[in-house]
Amino acid sequence: MEIIAFLVDFILHVDKHLEAFVAAYGTWVYVLLFVIVFVETGLVVMPFLPGDSLLFIVGALCGVGMMNFPLACGILLAAAILGDQTNFAIGRYFGPKVFQWENSRFFNKRAFNQAHEFYERYGGITIILARFMPFIRTFAPFVAGVASMSRPKFTAYNVTGALLWVLGIATAGYFFGNLPFVRQHLDKIIWALILVPGLIAIYGAWRAGRKSSRAPVPDGSLNKLQ
Repeated sequence: MEIIAFLVDFILHVDKHLEAFVAAYGTWVYVLLFVIVFVETGLVVMPFLPGDSLLFIVGALCGVGMMNFPLACGILLAAAILGDQTNFAIGRYFGPKVFQWENSRFFNKRAFNQAHEFYERYGGITIILARFMPFIRTFAPFVAGVASMSRPKFTAYNVTGALLWVLGIATAGYFFGNLPFVRQHLDKIIWALILVPGLIAIYGAWRAGRKSSRAPVPDGSLNKLQ
């Protein structure tokens, strides 16, 4: 329970924790940033770690000279890209191992083929948009690996999404994170960065589920796995 309480406090007050860490350990903060982002994006068991709020706060700390902006962005980009590649590789390796039966209570090949076809058609935009959605950004690369999305296509969209995510949010924090209004309402902004993308993702999934349940899939329309 103490660990959970600390994680919740860290997520909601990531600005204070990072400031204290920089003051106590200096450049070791870059190692901490790499670990947090890599674990959040690379391991499906840790989807609750702060992502968007962390990037915003890092940008804000760079804006007041507590951290080096180019170095921080480079570290965060490396962690985000390597994390997604690791997650994708895990899904690609373990997917066929777990779902090895043609049809069973644990595996529906028709659903698997649908997932594969979806990621081949729309996987790129999914990987990019998932970067901005808590929880989903952790699972999207894993599902892409399980669905056998081609590695070159995944890598291209992974890098694009990481650039937009890291540079976009960190730059926003750099220029706006230290404004008096933002500092005064930082806790609310952190909550918004956590809740708003998640609610949008839930609504989108609900709409997609309703649409797919109404639209019959014609026989023979699914691509075979390569």
